[in-house]
Amino acid sequence: MEFWRFIRAQTTNQSPVMLLYVVESLGSSPGRQGFCLAVNAAGEMIGSVGGGIMEYKFVEMAKELLAGSPSYNALHKQVHNKEAVKNQSGMICSGEQTILLYLLQPHDHLSVNAVIDCLQRHAAGCLSFSEKGMSFSDRSPANRYTFVPGTGNAWLYEEQIGYHDHLYIIGAGHCGLALSKQMRALDFYIHLLDERNDLNTIHENDFVHEIIMLDSYHAIAPFIKEGANSYVVVMTPGYRTDDMVIRALLYKQFRYLGVLGSASKIKTMFTGYTEEGIDPGFLKNIHAPVGLPIKSHTPEEIAISIAAQVIAVKNG
Repeated sequence: MEFWRFIRAQTTNQSPVMLLYVVESLGSSPGRQGFCLAVNAAGEMIGSVGGGIMEYKFVEMAKELLAGSPSYNALHKQVHNKEAVKNQSGMICSGEQTILLYLLQPHDHLSVNAVIDCLQRHAAGCLSFSEKGMSFSDRSPANRYTFVPGTGNAWLYEEQIGYHDHLYIIGAGHCGLALSKQMRALDFYIHLLDERNDLNTIHENDFVHEIIMLDSYHAIAPFIKEGANSYVVVMTPGYRTDDMVIRALLYKQFRYLGVLGSASKIKTMFTGYTEEGIDPGFLKNIHAPVGLPIKSHTPEEIAISIAAQVIAVKNG
């Protein structure tokens, strides 16, 4: 949101702004597909296309173009290998990336506003760049990122706008607050669910996108959407309520499901489930105790361990 608001501020003030977009990334490229940077004529900028000498070079190129070109729309291939015959980036991390430099035109403010509106509504849309320019539509593309080199001068890059991944934090206590804060910067749409409406940590939580107050954890299932883009962390006040949630979510399919608790508590719970005949395959897929084993104790440390594990799962 901050990225697109920066761009809108430039276009509103009729200040030229250059978009730098990584439309393709191969190998160990520091700039992954979808990385973007915006720079204005004064050198103010937001975002990144990978950093280092390569980014510095492209920012300087953008500033030169902003000073004299009425329009610019071109792809630049970069090879991160000093032995490359051409298109050397100056970096040695291997891999390749293709960067689009696009000078926004006056009519592009319509697309910029549409992107911001889409993000504000937590909706989905499709941002497109091609040799013809920039556009936005309300349709949701099949893939998060798509680059089609095409033939001749023709090419197409499409990107899904909006939140691709959803995190459901079940339990709005101190650990829930810390995890919400940690995950806010990681491009997840965050749902917070609890049955206690008098918690101060709920009122202090300005990091989530949606707060759902339940009559009981027994009724939680309809509010948790299953699927490959759903991540669930159970951190209710205790054993009894954790058990309610786990039973409500039995056999739903998630990309990630974790349960906060001590090793002894988890062992007791899972032993009971196994004795009841609950499918061991379902239990095996639960990350419990949740988080990476970094000897975390405080809510903030626990949040970091969980966030790291979620990222590891998301990125395969």
